[in-house]
Amino acid sequence: MHYQTESWGFYMPAAARRMSREDPMEKVARVASESAVVIFSVSSCCMCHAVKRLFCGMGVNPSVYEIDQDPRGAEIERALMRLLGNSSAVPVVFIGGKLIGSMDRVMASHINGTLVPLLKEAGALWL
Repeated sequence: MHYQTESWGFYMPAAARRMSREDPMEKVARVASESAVVIFSVSSCCMCHAVKRLFCGMGVNPSVYEIDQDPRGAEIERALMRLLGNSSAVPVVFIGGKLIGSMDRVMASHINGTLVPLLKEAGALWL
């Protein structure tokens, strides 16, 4: 399956560029709260690709923050690892500003039927 990564783009709003010395944990919290669905990703990660495809396949247009394209990406990744409490940092999904988790949590929510209500509540899915 082939898809265009350009459609997701690199999520770094002007305010984020101006606040480049911002604490990484604060930056994660701020970016996560700016869109209904935010995925912290690494552009070459197959699990990140899979979670992006899952959301796009559901009709959700997530904001994707490619941490490997951020000069301070290593700091962001460490902050995400602290949030998750493990070594697997990406993908990390936030819905409605709330941490959902990495791929295993997203898939578990999808399988048990709780993902769609979360997306509807956050305004990311209307049907």
